[in-house]
Amino acid sequence: MAMPFRIGVLQLSMEPTDETVRMAKACEDAGFDSFWLAEAYPWWRKHSFEARSSTAVTALVARETRRIPIGWGIISPYTRHPVQIAMEARVMQDLAGPGRFYLGLGASKIFMKEIGEGEKGAEASPATVMRESTEIIRGALSGEAFRYAGKAFDADIPALRPDAHASRERLPLYFGATGPVLQRMAGEIADGLLTASITTPEFSRYARGFLEEGARKAGRDPSSVDLGGVIVGSIGRDKAHATDGAREMAAMYLANKVQNIRGSADMLLTKAGLTFDEIRPIAEGMEQGGRKQAARAVTDEILSKVKAIAGTPDQCIERIEEYRQAGCTHILLEIWGDDRLEQARLFGEAVLPHFSKYR
Repeated sequence: MAMPFRIGVLQLSMEPTDETVRMAKACEDAGFDSFWLAEAYPWWRKHSFEARSSTAVTALVARETRRIPIGWGIISPYTRHPVQIAMEARVMQDLAGPGRFYLGLGASKIFMKEIGEGEKGAEASPATVMRESTEIIRGALSGEAFRYAGKAFDADIPALRPDAHASRERLPLYFGATGPVLQRMAGEIADGLLTASITTPEFSRYARGFLEEGARKAGRDPSSVDLGGVIVGSIGRDKAHATDGAREMAAMYLANKVQNIRGSADMLLTKAGLTFDEIRPIAEGMEQGGRKQAARAVTDEILSKVKAIAGTPDQCIERIEEYRQAGCTHILLEIWGDDRLEQARLFGEAVLPHFSKYR
């Protein structure tokens, strides 16, 4: 069965918790289809942001909202054992209720770089870590007795007694991935794929190809696997002012690509028509003067290549249509700029109704 087309919001867990909860409520009121929290990491401290646990914050979001589905977008098995991830997923099931939680999992090159390469070091590749994590998480949440001995992780879990208070719902599990190996694996064993920031329509086509290849290999219907793209967003009635927020968020992510995750970012930039030499002044501006200076280095040409969903409502509708036609079935808007609560309201009033026919 083909996936519906959905539009959600994603933000990093680098802002005060109360602000994140307010944003989630605003997104629910605006009619967005999902709210995702990506786990930030301490690199952002250099730019006046603090990393927070996305699993802890999403639990609060689940308690303070009623309808909007909530996703981890993503957490890494390099920072939590898969059994611990399953335990935290139980909390989200308790608080969010049926059908309101998406579990997003990704290797996260920055965490691999900062804290090592898994429970058993370099013996296991990221693909092995992701496959084993998926099997353990699903095994733990099934309630059946589960024993596992892998290259990266081990687990030995007794059966859940029938009278135990715990959900038996099967959770949708998403992979965050930029490379072909994990994108194919997402099609094979996951419910969906999340592509990274600076996703463009061309990268969506690229990822959709590998996702569907993996699904066909596993005998699955390729159209039943969700493709979510994290895309910089900013909206306003005035075009110039509306794109300022997108310029600043694009600067932060492009600087991050240069400084932290070269290699996995290469294809993202290639599909956007960007080179490292082209965006290096942005990273230098980020280091020398912070995100405002970096934003000034994002030229109109670079911003055009990033393909942000930014500008007036009509311009945002036109750009979202580009992503939909490229095979993206779940937009994850990363809204930035002035008064994001008002931006969420404006998206809900002037953009979301246009796409209701695809839901």
